[in-house]
Amino acid sequence: MYRITNIYGCHDYKALAAFGTIGGALFGFDVSSMSAWIGSEQYLDYFNYPDSNLQGGITASMSAGSFAGAIAAGPISDRLGRRYALMIASLIWVVGAAIQCSTHSVGQLIAGRVVSGLAGTFFYSSLLSWLRLIILRIVGITSSQVIVYLAELSPARIRGRIVGIQQWAIEWGILIMYLIAYGCSVGVSGPSAFRIAWGIQGIPGLILFASLFFFPESPRWLGSKERWEECLDTLAAIHANGDRSDPVVQVEFEEVREAARIAHEAKDISFLALFGPRIWKRTMCGMTVQMWQQLLGGNVAMYYVVYIFEMAGMSGNTTLYSSAIQYVIFLVTTGIMLPRVDRIGRRPLLMFGSVACMICHFTIAGLMANYGHWVPEVDGNSILRWSITGPPAKGVIAFSYIFVGFYGLTWAPGAWIYASEVFPLKYRAKGVGLSAAANWIFNFALAYFVTPAFTNIQWKTYIIFGIFCFVMTFQIFFTYPETAQRTLEEIDLVFDTDVKPWRTAQIKGLFEEEIQHHREEKATVEQKDFADAASHHEEV
Repeated sequence: MYRITNIYGCHDYKALAAFGTIGGALFGFDVSSMSAWIGSEQYLDYFNYPDSNLQGGITASMSAGSFAGAIAAGPISDRLGRRYALMIASLIWVVGAAIQCSTHSVGQLIAGRVVSGLAGTFFYSSLLSWLRLIILRIVGITSSQVIVYLAELSPARIRGRIVGIQQWAIEWGILIMYLIAYGCSVGVSGPSAFRIAWGIQGIPGLILFASLFFFPESPRWLGSKERWEECLDTLAAIHANGDRSDPVVQVEFEEVREAARIAHEAKDISFLALFGPRIWKRTMCGMTVQMWQQLLGGNVAMYYVVYIFEMAGMSGNTTLYSSAIQYVIFLVTTGIMLPRVDRIGRRPLLMFGSVACMICHFTIAGLMANYGHWVPEVDGNSILRWSITGPPAKGVIAFSYIFVGFYGLTWAPGAWIYASEVFPLKYRAKGVGLSAAANWIFNFALAYFVTPAFTNIQWKTYIIFGIFCFVMTFQIFFTYPETAQRTLEEIDLVFDTDVKPWRTAQIKGLFEEEIQHHREEKATVEQKDFADAASHHEEV
């Protein structure tokens, strides 16, 4: 069977890039698969106008599935291999789409969204896997860690933009799914509208499943199972048209062996070790940056923008295409930021984002409180109990767009970048996994919280998110060291020294002797390990 192996050749590279991006886009499909429908007559009439608690549960069910997927993805991938795990995930995704497409009750819809969320997390991981393959050769990395974690695939000067690519792919998926749903909502009547949109989600999953038959297995996974001959054959096919003696193949083979050694050591690391004396500060940074990304209020924009615009006096088709503008803004602003994210730095990016979003939240709350009024329902939707009209309503819409722009520029990519950098290599797999779990826990909580909040406390919902932004700004200033454009050794030293976080942006170049000593010690250990591994391989 033909296999796509030469990831640096024009056609195969494009194939890997395209199908890898499908994984990220499918993850984004989950996020916006509900937002276009919560205000549509087809959906509301069929599901008997769900109240705020029920709608919150429907929306949050995807996050519950994603949380379960985040826990299960690693063990399944490690046991079956990356390719077979993604094949299974593709089939799960198709099943989830089928359940949603054929739904006849709220319970079935929730079940379908849980299943899709489960598979969506696998696809999120798949995007990272393809980025590992594609970017590795582009950036010319030769260190022994680059094939282990995405954050080490690139030099320090461009690490942020590389990690941020995954967020951009997800945003493409969010926009595409919303546009599909929008087209169905205005062009198809009755339940067929949302059935078609949710059913279309399964088509890319089938395409990805079929394409995986032609993709090679991960050399790192083969190495982790000590299938060294297959690993070497795969690397030779990828790099040198089957020439096992090629220097590039040999160097990469040694890197895979070193990565397998590090992964074996990491197996002895428990989750409790992440809260040990030397690591707890990093764990706090990784988990809280993911928590704050949710508490910033992005869920309000991503899931419930239709509600916001309905409270501001929009209705029908106007609400839908006005909401689509938000997703375009989200995509464009993140795309603008990615080439610049490493020059700006993590601390300024996150603090500016939290302050800017805080101003937006308080402004929207002020406009709604002063110029809005309580109503029993908005256009027949009893979830919404607040209405605002005239120029102040346009101000609410404008600041909703501005909020999304600031969110796309700052926290949308920034939180994932920072979480990928703060953990040492040995702890990174479990540390980033724990941080992602924190993200999904709060994603679930807020997806459920917002609809009852709009019903019960109306405009005060924005006050809560504004306060969260205020608090996170102080935590970032006092506890988050700067990691941008720093080598892994420098990041280790930044956390291990007593330099205050707000001074870490100025310590570049102060630790040359310590870093050089650290590198020499590391090189000595690696040389010894390579020699031992080579001796063992020859004996085998």
